[in-house]
Amino acid sequence: MEHWVLRFACGLPPGLQRLAAGAPPRIAGLELASDIHVLLRLAALAGAESVTGGLPPEEARAQNRAGTAVTAGPKRPMSRVDGLEIPGPTGTIPARLYVPPGAEPDPQPLIVYFHGGGWVIGDLDTHDGICRLLAADTAAPILSVDYRLAPEHPFPAAVEDAFAAFGWAAEQAAELGADPARIAVCGDSAGGNLAAAVSLLARDSDGPRPAMQMLLYPVTDAVGKQPSRRLFAEHFLLTAADMDWFEGHYLPDASPAEDPRVSMLRANDLSGLPPAYVATAGFDPLRDEGEAYAERMRAAGVHVALRRHPGLVHGFANLTAISRSARAAMLEVAGALRMGLASPR
Repeated sequence: MEHWVLRFACGLPPGLQRLAAGAPPRIAGLELASDIHVLLRLAALAGAESVTGGLPPEEARAQNRAGTAVTAGPKRPMSRVDGLEIPGPTGTIPARLYVPPGAEPDPQPLIVYFHGGGWVIGDLDTHDGICRLLAADTAAPILSVDYRLAPEHPFPAAVEDAFAAFGWAAEQAAELGADPARIAVCGDSAGGNLAAAVSLLARDSDGPRPAMQMLLYPVTDAVGKQPSRRLFAEHFLLTAADMDWFEGHYLPDASPAEDPRVSMLRANDLSGLPPAYVATAGFDPLRDEGEAYAERMRAAGVHVALRRHPGLVHGFANLTAISRSARAAMLEVAGALRMGLASPR
């Protein structure tokens, strides 16, 4: 019922949304999308103005799972969905392979996906809808990776699992029906951070390298506190307090905050990285660091496409079933992946 109420309210014509919720806020020349404004107003009425609420990790995870279930909507059908176990540094890493209808004949591109959630919350189920959407709209399989979470497993556990999962996917490409030359790394928020970290680690290793990195509103600077972290510190779902909570659990000792596997914006050299598509949201505390990272990669000679979605908020990838604005943004993401991983033949 909650899902259908949200879907109805967010699907109203913009004029009716403005009549019901008031004019969307304008900040620094940007106007919040009317359907996102309605969503935020309803979230405020429900007392859900923060991703974590400052709760203990297990309670925050349960809250996140419940919230994602409300926004997810009906599942898009797949040809098959396989549970996998990937060898990791300290044991097996759970994963899930989504094979869409109409996928290319083998070998085909493969997208290795790292879920968001501040390295503390999120799992295969909370990002099931995103993976199904990307698989269906790219016609490429998605390998979703359930890396270890903090605070039980602080930095660098998530990075180690993410890098191991990408390496395994490249090594097992034939068994997965994938073309080892067309494997992308992709993630949202903390998952975008992990995709960027894997790209850096792969560049500096003797092993396989991603063909493309897709970074959706990524964390790239746990040190600098970019202006957008202050500008959008409250009222736009992800708050400054949430980021302090996430980083406090992932980096209990603040010293690794400058490590380029956490704050890749601080890396000395960004040359030689795979082509990147970076998507940011106009009303997101992480907006400025994602855009700064895109510009630094571009200055280092990396092929980069930077796309700011001016009226959206952090986490829009999870809102496609209820928000037309979020759905349009993710269709662009899927189109960029299709182009970036197109067969050279």
